[in-house]
Amino acid sequence: MKNIHAIGIILITFFVQIILMPAIARSENVGISPQLLEQMRSAARYTGPEKAIYNSLINNEIKKLALDQEKVNHHLDLFNVTVKTKGITDQNSSGRCWLFASLNLLRPMMIEKYKLNKFEFSQNYLAFHDKLEKANKFLEAMILMRDRDIYDRELQDFLRSPFGDGGWWFYTVELIEKYGCVPKYAMPETKSSSKTGMMNSVISRKLRKTASEFRRMADRGATEDELRAHKEQVMVEIYRMLTLNLGIPPTEFTWRYEDRDTVVSKPKLYTPREFYDEVVDIDLRDYVTLADHPGVEKYKNYYHRYSRNMFDKSDEAYLNLPIDSLKSYALQTLLNGEPVVFACDVGEDSDNDHGIFLPGIYDYETIYGVDLEMDKTERFKFFESSPNHMMLITACDTADGGVVRWKVENSWGTDRGDNGYWTMYDDWFNEHVFEIIVHEDLLSSDIRKMLRSEPIE
Repeated sequence: MKNIHAIGIILITFFVQIILMPAIARSENVGISPQLLEQMRSAARYTGPEKAIYNSLINNEIKKLALDQEKVNHHLDLFNVTVKTKGITDQNSSGRCWLFASLNLLRPMMIEKYKLNKFEFSQNYLAFHDKLEKANKFLEAMILMRDRDIYDRELQDFLRSPFGDGGWWFYTVELIEKYGCVPKYAMPETKSSSKTGMMNSVISRKLRKTASEFRRMADRGATEDELRAHKEQVMVEIYRMLTLNLGIPPTEFTWRYEDRDTVVSKPKLYTPREFYDEVVDIDLRDYVTLADHPGVEKYKNYYHRYSRNMFDKSDEAYLNLPIDSLKSYALQTLLNGEPVVFACDVGEDSDNDHGIFLPGIYDYETIYGVDLEMDKTERFKFFESSPNHMMLITACDTADGGVVRWKVENSWGTDRGDNGYWTMYDDWFNEHVFEIIVHEDLLSSDIRKMLRSEPIE
């Protein structure tokens, strides 16, 4: 069968190269002709104001020149609905925004509950176990896909990124329920937790090497049990590699704190799971994911296969709603005194120097003299836009029955934005926000019923 498959590929390649390619080459107006090249050169002969634009772009950063100063001058950062939070966190050179945003939702609850001056969870502790689970997920998928063609699309997707930093709200839920959580001092940041690139690269190589070993073992007739036994040996090595980069996760630690009245609590020993159950004591399953997924039907439940970080868990479903519904639930959440975790395309219309999210803040069309307009659905379908960052909404400013702007707490430290905060204008919410996390109690009975419906892949 393998020989027949190989012969088939050779015949198809021959057919394309010998029969189709000459036909394509004979087609007219498919290449860059001398006439077209001259037409393009003529369009790039700059005079007058265009010459000034040419010289400016050659010698300056594009964003600096495209920034619409008039919009910056009209910018306001006043908010009449505010949730108290404490301080800006910093994910540094890592893709852990989802983890920082999720824990930053829980942080003000801890501060209020115990009347603390400050508090921060250990992101590194949960990131360690996220990495461990992702490694196991990758290896289990490689066992199941061991007989697939190496160019299978789903297999290739795993091989491209076996060990990425990214994630979603429900990753945090699954991780805390299984491993608990700890204060930051119990497992602080390390060089590799704050700058994950090299660690990811080395461990990804180990994972890809193991995937190759699985396929060779399977070709020699190894059973699934034998492959899984090999996987367990590799997972021991992966765990050791993680400890060398991120530290050894604590199995127990002492928590003691000082409240705002300078009263110091008695020290108590906890396991990470006991700390979550007894001290944090928040049911994360009460929070649900609502999305504005462009291009698919609203008021339906969806999920993405293999979007989970744990192989033995389910892919979380989300309810697709109009963007106005997401904004309404976000406002209700703030009025109830809670911040809102949300996912967005942070690279679009974002002025990091002033901390402004505003459509049209950069006027590239005037500089280049071209039409760049695409609606949200187009941008999403054609890979111009995607939910690539998670942050926290902590305030909003209302007028005439609606929200004018939202205050956003980022996890990029205090050097960017307005000391770590951004002002997100309501139009930017429409265009670039894809998902919010809210408490289920806010939802109507009809919406709750939709959440329980069978999700569509």
